[in-house]
Amino acid sequence: MNCNIGSLYICVKDMDRAIAFYEAFFEQQVTEKDDIYSVFDVSGFRFGLFAYEKMNEKHVFGSNCLPSVSVENVDALNEKIRDKKLCFPLARIGKNWVAEFVDSEGNHIEVTAPA
Repeated sequence: MNCNIGSLYICVKDMDRAIAFYEAFFEQQVTEKDDIYSVFDVSGFRFGLFAYEKMNEKHVFGSNCLPSVSVENVDALNEKIRDKKLCFPLARIGKNWVAEFVDSEGNHIEVTAPA
């Protein structure tokens, strides 16, 4: 069996607000924009935004699944988390610097960089 993970999505309450947040975070424009499902192409990985309420789905926000975004160094990591609400402060864990923040929609997002 050969498995591959090429995408993930997070639930959002306000698509326009979430798109603006992630355009600033990823420093790129949204690739596919829709009222229900929008996508960013992040180096070939599809990072989706799903407006779950428009599809009458229930969702619990929190830290049960953490998208993890890697950046090139701790300086870039510090820039990414600047002005963000941290739910896990910057710490060195093994060979990486790690921090988690809460996005505009209440999702927890991890950012890592090599130590």
